[in-house]
Amino acid sequence: MDINDFLSPEAVFELREADKGRVLKELAHRAAALLDVDPETMTKAVVKREDLGSTGLGNGIALPHARIAGLAKPFGLFAHLKPAIQFDAIDERPVDLVFLLLLPEQYPEGQLKAMAYVARRLRDPALAGKLRAARGSAALHALLTLA
Repeated sequence: MDINDFLSPEAVFELREADKGRVLKELAHRAAALLDVDPETMTKAVVKREDLGSTGLGNGIALPHARIAGLAKPFGLFAHLKPAIQFDAIDERPVDLVFLLLLPEQYPEGQLKAMAYVARRLRDPALAGKLRAARGSAALHALLTLA
């Protein structure tokens, strides 16, 4: 699996939002625009999954995800939050690195593989540190897509 298969340069950005709800809504709206999907449908799917339990993995990282009808392949969106926000993470620390992973409805075998791949990448302390220090979308994308 290669992150380049589902993370494009225009899907990586810095984001300033005050709370988790606004972050999820903004991510969903940006993903909807890039995928040409109804933004409200996207928002409902992302929020519905988050309502089942926080996707805050700890160490300032969150991996919200949802299955989206009509999606042909996995799609990712990455945001560096400034400042970090409360996200109900497992370690109760604020989150500043968020990767929204959208998966096709009919992709059961690949869902865990894709999520594990992204989680492993973001949990790498060296990469997380570089992402936090990076400035601008191009620098963030370059760090995320390096092998």
